[in-house]
Amino acid sequence: MTKRSVTIPDEAVIRRIHVIRGQKVMLDRDLAELYGVETRRLNEQVRRNIDRFPEDFMFGMTSKELADWKSQFATSNREVMGLRKRPLVFTEHGVLMLSSVLNSKTAVAVNIQIIRVFTKMRAMLLTHKDLLLELERIRTKTGEHDRKFQVIFRYLKQMEKRETDRVLLAEVAKSKPRTPVGFKVERKK
Repeated sequence: MTKRSVTIPDEAVIRRIHVIRGQKVMLDRDLAELYGVETRRLNEQVRRNIDRFPEDFMFGMTSKELADWKSQFATSNREVMGLRKRPLVFTEHGVLMLSSVLNSKTAVAVNIQIIRVFTKMRAMLLTHKDLLLELERIRTKTGEHDRKFQVIFRYLKQMEKRETDRVLLAEVAKSKPRTPVGFKVERKK
């Protein structure tokens, strides 16, 4: 099998990327499936080359992490997910290191695709980060404008209240008969 004949859709890789311990990772069984090898063979190669996989490249999932991960998929039976034991979990760097341990052309080609997907995801996150920063800047500006508008509305309400009071006083004044103002002069008859 040549490098060119291995094509895996990006979506197939993205579906297999999970967030555990705040890192984007892939499970040993998912990588084995993509590489076309058995999970136990992949793990054997990792154990033979364990010095290439420090904790930030690969780690074993804890029982709690496994339970949390499985609960995301609403499964209660280990067999349903195909997990009889806790899987090894590989970070982006661990996946990259796997290409040096698994020497098949398929593994190298698949690794290149996986690394490209990780790179695309990172680029998308940076783009979204820029968008989030811009939205925060706009929200801050809007917040300043909101305060200014609140002051304007407060003044408008005060002016409206004064005008309402003036109109009410005028209405009250019209409804009462006015007492004449000034000197009373008696008329002679």
